[in-house]
Amino acid sequence: MTSSPDAVAFFAAHLAFQTDVSDVHAGLATGDPGFVLVDTRSTAAWDQGHVPQAVHLPTADLPGPLDPAVPVVTYCWGPGCNGATRAALALARRGFAVREMIGGIEYWIREGFPVETATGPACRLADPLTAPCGC
Repeated sequence: MTSSPDAVAFFAAHLAFQTDVSDVHAGLATGDPGFVLVDTRSTAAWDQGHVPQAVHLPTADLPGPLDPAVPVVTYCWGPGCNGATRAALALARRGFAVREMIGGIEYWIREGFPVETATGPACRLADPLTAPCGC
C-alpha cells in the first residue's frame, strides 16, 4: 500500500484541528498551555464535572469573553456528541484558531484525570481499557 496525497491531507487536517485529552492535560499542566479550554455543555453537565482549568461557555453563548488572539480548544461530553464540533465551527466562523478535544469529558474521566464538580474536586481511577494509551 502506498501513501496517497489525499490520505496525507486527511490525517494532517485531523492533527491540525483535533487534539486528545492526554495532550490537553499535558498542556494545562505546564501552566501556560497557549490555549483556552472551553466546555460547551449545559450548566447541569458542567456542575457534574468539568476540567478544572476550563471555561464554561455553552455553544449558544459563544464567543462570550474569549480573546480572538488566543487559540481555543473545545470539548463536550464525548465521542457520541458533536457539541464540541458545533462550538468549534461557530468559533472558526468568527475567526478563532480552534481545535476540538476528541473524547471530551468522558475520556478525560476515563484517563483518570481530575474534574471539578459543584461540590469540589473529584478523580476516578483510570479505565484500564483506555489508559495509558502510550501513543
